[in-house]
Amino acid sequence: MKVGMLGLLRVVVLVLVLRVSSSSSSSSSSSSASYFGQKNRRSSILPVSVPVQATTSSLMLNRVGSSIVFPLHGNVYPIGFYNVTLNIGQPSKPYFLDPDTGSDLTWLQCDAPCVQCTETPHPLYKPSNSLVPCNDPLCKSLHPPGHRCETPEQCDYDLQYADGGSSMGVLVKDAFSFNFTNGEQLKPPLALGCGYDQIPGPFPHPFDGVLGLGKGKSSIVSQLSMQGLVQNVVGHCISVRGGGYLFFGDGLYDSSRVLWTSMSRDHPEHYSPGFAELIFGGKTTGIKNLLTVFDSGSSYTYLNSPAYQALVSLVKKELTGRSLREALDDKTLPLCWKGRRPFKSLNDVRKYFKPIALSFANGGKAKTQFELPPEAYLIISRMGNVCLGIIDGKETGPLNIIGDISMQDKMVIYNNEKQLIGWAPANCDRIPKSKTTSIW
Repeated sequence: MKVGMLGLLRVVVLVLVLRVSSSSSSSSSSSSASYFGQKNRRSSILPVSVPVQATTSSLMLNRVGSSIVFPLHGNVYPIGFYNVTLNIGQPSKPYFLDPDTGSDLTWLQCDAPCVQCTETPHPLYKPSNSLVPCNDPLCKSLHPPGHRCETPEQCDYDLQYADGGSSMGVLVKDAFSFNFTNGEQLKPPLALGCGYDQIPGPFPHPFDGVLGLGKGKSSIVSQLSMQGLVQNVVGHCISVRGGGYLFFGDGLYDSSRVLWTSMSRDHPEHYSPGFAELIFGGKTTGIKNLLTVFDSGSSYTYLNSPAYQALVSLVKKELTGRSLREALDDKTLPLCWKGRRPFKSLNDVRKYFKPIALSFANGGKAKTQFELPPEAYLIISRMGNVCLGIIDGKETGPLNIIGDISMQDKMVIYNNEKQLIGWAPANCDRIPKSKTTSIW
């Protein structure tokens, strides 16, 4: 999830690596606080399970080639986060969710009642009475092997985030309303988290919850795939002008026009193409073995400290003798430069900066490059300075994170069916209606 300039991979339970950003806390009632005392926070909070009625039939399954598309709202700067609207419940109600390829579980802030919830754009989600039991495979996917539930009738979750935020709740099933590109409208029952106790991260913004788009069984696209409704494929197209779109399924792209690389088998918990080499200005830098992760939940791109320092040295060397000097008074990002006059757009500064690329070995085959032109790693601040959108990842450890800024004006695809990650230059301003309308 977006956490401004300090986007961090989230750490969930013992296995998953995540990041969260929530809004400033809103008060909860004293009655709900007493109901959820420290000793019984994990006790049963919902009535006995009542099944959510499935709205699909065998005739509606196996929709290979069909997709679900969601408009994206937001930008890298100055907003610093994105959201998509999902309609959930019976009757269906809209919720703003933070799309995050770095996590699996989708959850909403939930009136069950709520012990501690943060500011939300909509009223808190009121859960269905359909609890997911402890022995459900979706529940087991959220816990380490051998985990024993305190209450067999329900599946508790407790997500701990790297920035100090957290979400605690239970899994429920409810109807999700989707419009498919083939014209069908379906309301499949899917599992989601009813989050009744949230601790906000340090960079709050009002969201109803998180849309987990990771590789695990609990992600929404994995559940849709298990029901035969779409292929297990997630993609997004983030416009440099703000907005864009998110999609499930394989019906929006021509695979032959996409540059593909294999997902790393050694790091199955992430959308990772493995290790990369940094290319600067079309030349090798000697900066290698960068374990890389694609993460839509990070606004900016992060390199481990040695690689970051080396890149900054290259950039500063390239700027020697130019009419730019460091803007020490601009705190938008750690490193900014000012010109003789305030810059109005990235077009004013492109000439000063070299293109960057990350080169992946691609399983021993010909190397595949993920290119970063200047607009994919720079922003213009409110002060009219140019700032480096690649940040020292000292808090992310050895991981190197490709964030939203570097994925702009590209269709990025995570094909879990074939274990491939792909990308292609694209017009992200228009939601496509076919496989050829958006890829350039």
